[in-house]
Amino acid sequence: MRFLSIIAALFLILSLAAAPRSSASTPQTGFLDRRISVKGTAYKYQVFVPENWSPKQKWPIILFLHGAGERGSDGLLQTDVGLPHAVRLDRSRFPAVIVIPQCLKDNWWQTPQMEEMALAALTAATKEFKGDAKRTYLTGLSMGGYGSWDLAAKYPGKFAAVVPICGGIVIPEHLKQMRPDLAATSYPDDPRSYEEVAKKIGKTPVWIFHGGADDVVSVEGSRKLDAALKAAGGNVRYTEYPGVGHNSWDKAYAEPELMTWMLSQSLK
Repeated sequence: MRFLSIIAALFLILSLAAAPRSSASTPQTGFLDRRISVKGTAYKYQVFVPENWSPKQKWPIILFLHGAGERGSDGLLQTDVGLPHAVRLDRSRFPAVIVIPQCLKDNWWQTPQMEEMALAALTAATKEFKGDAKRTYLTGLSMGGYGSWDLAAKYPGKFAAVVPICGGIVIPEHLKQMRPDLAATSYPDDPRSYEEVAKKIGKTPVWIFHGGADDVVSVEGSRKLDAALKAAGGNVRYTEYPGVGHNSWDKAYAEPELMTWMLSQSLK
């Protein structure tokens, strides 16, 4: 009897010890807090992980660049607007890992420091959450739309598709006066600028969105980029919302076809 009691006690101990390990093995999903260090500076960012995520397969992964109003260092504000907001409304529409870095205050996505941080966050999340290098996507709104155009031109062949919303390539003069370093990353408002960007982006699929009544970022920039990409034989779609102001992102990220189109794109 004593031997059986000892066996039972050992079984109970082993069962209790195994329980925490089983719980800990359950993947975390939803919006997750993450940190990354780039050249000695720590940054907070978020990663959205779908509920059915599993390490047994590769996952499409999206880099989202927010607008100027969400700049900061709390690692949270950038999840309230744009693509993350659309995810909160209906997670089932977004079967992908989404990387959501945060640009620092008084900064701009095109500055080398912020681009490096955003790409580092993408690299870290790709490694941690089994991101598929052939199905890596880029999208952003307003300031993030500018950042999307810039990264797409600088890294052709990295993204399987790009979705810039109410962005452009010509940085307004008042911003360049506030941040002189932006002048090095801005293009002059000249036809050759749009031709150059279109040539750099090449055949990467691009879907441009803009509000026709945008009084913050002129819709003309998106129209010119659309025309330049088409003239260069690019793979481009263009959606302009008549009468819509700067906030064209709510309508864009609610488009039923957007995620189906995006996730169907893949690098060779």
